[in-house]
Amino acid sequence: QLVLVESGGGSGQSGESLRLSCAASGFPLDYSAIGWFRQAPGKEREGVSCISSSGGRPNYADSVKGRFTISRDNAKNTVYLQMNSLKPEDTAVYYCAAVFLAAVPIATDQPMCALRASGYHYWGQGTQVTVVS
Repeated sequence: QLVLVESGGGSGQSGESLRLSCAASGFPLDYSAIGWFRQAPGKEREGVSCISSSGGRPNYADSVKGRFTISRDNAKNTVYLQMNSLKPEDTAVYYCAAVFLAAVPIATDQPMCALRASGYHYWGQGTQVTVVS
């Protein structure tokens, strides 16, 4: 069983906050990278943020830097996306995705995961986020 389940989506106004959760089953987060992606109707799926068990700092798309924060709770096997200062352009279906990694953590200030959908093998069902101005 390799399952990812997103939750926490909903509707908010510009400037408000939402927190998304991605609960993983069937694999440990401490041997994986988890990414958040989003897709609006008619648009290509966009990488938002990712976090890796290999070390390094989380990776963020330029459009969300300073507003969104990704975090991981290995004990709960859950990854979170805290979304602050929401904008209407954040409206999309948000997906979490996972890929297995070798457990080779290193000390670095660079991201150890990439915001490319092709790099992730397992996907959740998505949760809708709607932001109104």
